[in-house]
Parts: sequence; structure tokens; C-alpha cells
Amino acid sequence: MELREAPRHLMVCEKSNFGHEKSRHKHLVETHYHNYRVSFLVPECGMLSKELKNLVMEIGPYYSVKNLPLHELVTHEFIHTFVKKGSFSALTYNTSIDEDNTAALLPNGKLILSLNKDTYEETGLQGHPSRYSGRKTMKFIVSIDLVDLSANLDSKKYERVSWSFKEKNPLKFDFLLAWHHTGAEESTMMSYFSKYQIQEHQPKVSLSTVRELQCPVLQSSSLAGEPEEACSALELFDWLGAVFCHADLDNQPYNFISTYRCPQPSTVVAQACLCTVTGFILPEKINVLLEQLCHYFDEPKLAPWLTLSVQGFADSPVSWRENEHGFQKGGEHLYNFVIFSNQDYWLQMAVGANDDCPP
Repeated sequence: MELREAPRHLMVCEKSNFGHEKSRHKHLVETHYHNYRVSFLVPECGMLSKELKNLVMEIGPYYSVKNLPLHELVTHEFIHTFVKKGSFSALTYNTSIDEDNTAALLPNGKLILSLNKDTYEETGLQGHPSRYSGRKTMKFIVSIDLVDLSANLDSKKYERVSWSFKEKNPLKFDFLLAWHHTGAEESTMMSYFSKYQIQEHQPKVSLSTVRELQCPVLQSSSLAGEPEEACSALELFDWLGAVFCHADLDNQPYNFISTYRCPQPSTVVAQACLCTVTGFILPEKINVLLEQLCHYFDEPKLAPWLTLSVQGFADSPVSWRENEHGFQKGGEHLYNFVIFSNQDYWLQMAVGANDDCPP
């Protein structure tokens, strides 16, 4: 019996400095729209600072709404109230990107639909075949610019889209919603969608202290590592995955679950702080967290580096920007910052089987 081919994965690594005028760390975070988990690991830290802990607790809120008709997202009132006055994100949940109809509203005002062949033909909207359909096209991608659409409410294009969602094929989805804005009341979202089953949620926060953690030795100037002197970015990436999964790192002969061991050279830290936030997390919140973590080294610390990892929703229609995303054998799209005490950083971006190369 032949073994199945391992799923394709792709990872891109780069290094820069947060103070560099061409550093693209903010832009990369801003264009990875739909995030469900944010984790950071701080070696030689037993307790988070008050500022950092408060920031983590204030990452929410987000909302879930059931059976929301798609036409609600193309009305002039919705576009004027939310899309034009902040960054609004929406993502269907309990849907599988490879099999079901899915939808996502991006903070830039683009509504992205991933539709099966029958639904696509029923809507009568213009789109293009999914890049990952295979020989027989089964999925189609439709992109609608809501800001452009609302500029002329009397246009035939607006009438066609509105008619398609309201009468021709009244699609309904369960959505996750989040809105980044300034100056508006928090209750707006609840009141606007009050006739639907809408609930407010706070992200789940998990804080733990890892004792006697064996950590790789890193040199900020060397992504590829140095023999017997420093580990590579790829080795660190694998190690982080094991830490986040709470796997044993000592490769004991009696351990039948994990034979993984920490890459060498390594050092043992007495304690490390691990924080994980799970929910529907906006890029703006992650950028604030990243900036706060950069200031961690403003005062001398024992830790030479720390990490911030962000994972996207596996069934989102997009990964970065408007790049089409699929699942097939693995729906991961994620990035990781390694932040060094001298403000250098490594940026690692990884995608799975059905994705373009990260930006």
C-alpha cells in the first residue's frame, strides 16, 4: 500500500527592524483580516505587566448573528453606518470553504463570496472560477466593492446585486462580526441587528506559566542559524508549535505521544509566560499588542527574545489581502513575529495546500 503524499505547505521567513523606515510589519498585520487565535510567549517572565494584561483583556468584543440575510450587508444604511465609519469585518462560520457557500466582508469594504456552481449560476452575478477547483469547476469567487457600489444607488449594478440577494437567491448565513471604529457607541452593532439572533462575545483568554522550559538559542542576524551557535527560524517555528500544544520536549523513550526534542543549541529558562487569546480578533487590536510587546524591552530584561503568533480561520475565503484561500488537506494561514531585545524581528508566514505565496 502506497503512502499518501504529504500535504504541501509553504513558509516564508524574513528579518528586519521595527525602527526601519521600510519595515512592513504593520501592513502585514493589517492585511491578515480574519484571526481566531493570538498567542505570545515571553521567556524569563513569571507574570505579565499590568499594561500588557489590560491590553489582552480589552481585545474584544466581537459578535455572532444567526441566519443573517446577505442583502443586509449591501444596504446603503449598513454601508454608511459601518463600512464608511471604521473597519468592519464579517465571516461566515460553521461553513467549510471547500464544500459550502461562504462569505467574508473585509475591512476595505470588499465583500468576497465563495459559491458552489449552482448557487453562483442562480445569483446571476459576475465572478471567476476558484483557482482550486481542479479540472471540473465547482466553486466560483465573487468580489463586490461595497463603497463603490454605494456611490451610485441608482446604478444597474447596485440594483442587480440588491435584487440578487433579496429576491433571486436570498442567501442567509451565520456570521461572526467585529467593528473597529472611533467615536461611535459600542451598542450600535447590537441595536442595528436587533431583529436577528445577535450575541456579544469576549475573546477567551488563557494565561499560564511554563516552568523549566528548554528554549532554542537564537541570533537575530541569522535566520538560517549557525552550527553549534544558534538555531534557525524553521527550527524555532517547529519548537513553538510543540510549546503551544503543550508537548513534552525531552524525547523520553517511554513517551509514545511525542518524540520531539528541543533543537540545539538550547538553554533552560526558569519560567516563561504563555498567553493565548481566542475569538474573532481584529488586525487593529493585534497591531496595538505587537507595539506593546516591542516596548517590553524598553527596560533591561533577562529574555533575549519573545514571540507573537497569529492564526487565521481555516475556512476563510481569503488569507492575506484578497488572496484566495482553500482548505483541501490543511487550511492553515498564520504568521509569527520573533521580537529581539535590539528591536530586530523575524517574520514567519505560513500557508497550507491551497494558497498563494504569502505577501
